[in-house]
Amino acid sequence: DNWAFLYAQRLALKQELPLHVCFCLVPKFLEATIRHYRFMLRGLQEVAEECAELNISFHLLLGYAKDVLPTFVTEHGVGGLVTDFSPLRLPRQWVEDVRERLPEDVPFAQVDAHNIVPCWVASPKQEYSARTIRGKIHAQLPEFLTEFPPVVRHPHPPSCPAEPIAWEACYSSLQVDHTVKEVEWATPGTAAGMAVLKAFIAERLKSFSTHRNDPNKAALSNLSPWLHFGQVSTQRAILEVQKHRRNYKDSVDAFVEEAVVRRELAENFCYYNENYDSVQGAYDWAQTTLKLHAKDKRPYLYSLQELEQGTTHDPLWNAAQLQMVQEGKMHGFLRMYWAKKILEWTRSPEEALQFAIYLNDRYELDGRDPNGYVGKRCLWSICGIHDQGWAERPIFGKIRYMNYAGCKRKFDVERFERRYAPTH
Repeated sequence: DNWAFLYAQRLALKQELPLHVCFCLVPKFLEATIRHYRFMLRGLQEVAEECAELNISFHLLLGYAKDVLPTFVTEHGVGGLVTDFSPLRLPRQWVEDVRERLPEDVPFAQVDAHNIVPCWVASPKQEYSARTIRGKIHAQLPEFLTEFPPVVRHPHPPSCPAEPIAWEACYSSLQVDHTVKEVEWATPGTAAGMAVLKAFIAERLKSFSTHRNDPNKAALSNLSPWLHFGQVSTQRAILEVQKHRRNYKDSVDAFVEEAVVRRELAENFCYYNENYDSVQGAYDWAQTTLKLHAKDKRPYLYSLQELEQGTTHDPLWNAAQLQMVQEGKMHGFLRMYWAKKILEWTRSPEEALQFAIYLNDRYELDGRDPNGYVGKRCLWSICGIHDQGWAERPIFGKIRYMNYAGCKRKFDVERFERRYAPTH
């Protein structure tokens, strides 16, 4: 279920050439820890096994793509290179670095296998909100939201087999924090991810539209770790969920809105706005209102360590933070509350955004993702990316405010707090 891979196989079949799949394992990536790398590598082991069954060579190259991939291309006489797409700054730089170092006679193509409607096709500019991009995406879904063509057993074997991968040795090449442990609830790999999708459809889809904003109800898909690492395709998830629209129309429509429209809005923002992870990326009105209130007295000030350990005065915020630390996933409704309180309890919007991104990228299994920078977790909540017209108030200015009392009206906060209360 990967359009870049399918395109590469199509080219190889047309030229009657072997097909190689390469993954370049970088020693570190932003705030990723061993929690993220183990999830990714265990999923890649499954990919390697699938490739072997399909007569396709899988190579795990240790190092940055610019250092290892051009050499691989030359040594293996590769006739063409196809890569996937990410709108984020570092992956885009990796692609540019490889492009500069490739032999001139090797064509290099990029395919957006990450989105359903390719990012640069969905819109040629930064979109203001879900309202402005929704129609553009839905108009193109009939063309792009199609079943995947089958992957075939590749008929052209490589002249020499791929070197066996010493998976455990890969970990010694990493320069990441080993103190953030793996989570128990999420088993890496496509097979496990598809099982989660199946369970969502069978057990939780019916209540997605009515209960997805209640952290005490089991209504979410929980698919984000597998979607983030490409172990389950968003397109596959949508195709499977849509089969049940007749029975659960509201839930299916809500799932499509979140998994397609909102998700691709975040991709659009990161692709067209190079400041997606800084206050400078916010709209002028938001920067102005935050600047006007930058010196407002904060009711509480917390250090990064106090936030990380969930030791604030607010038991709901602490519970949300501890859920993220323990499970690698915070409930979607609480993400906005979590981020807005960081703005309220830190010295400046810049510090708030820095802390929020650090915590999100360090603990969330799907951190370091456009949806994290622009979704409800960081820039959107702290800098009001899609807010406007809220009453002026201290610290927040015209950016939407959230408080504990408002959450109590939405769901049983004490029940959620008890679930994640510190054991000491």
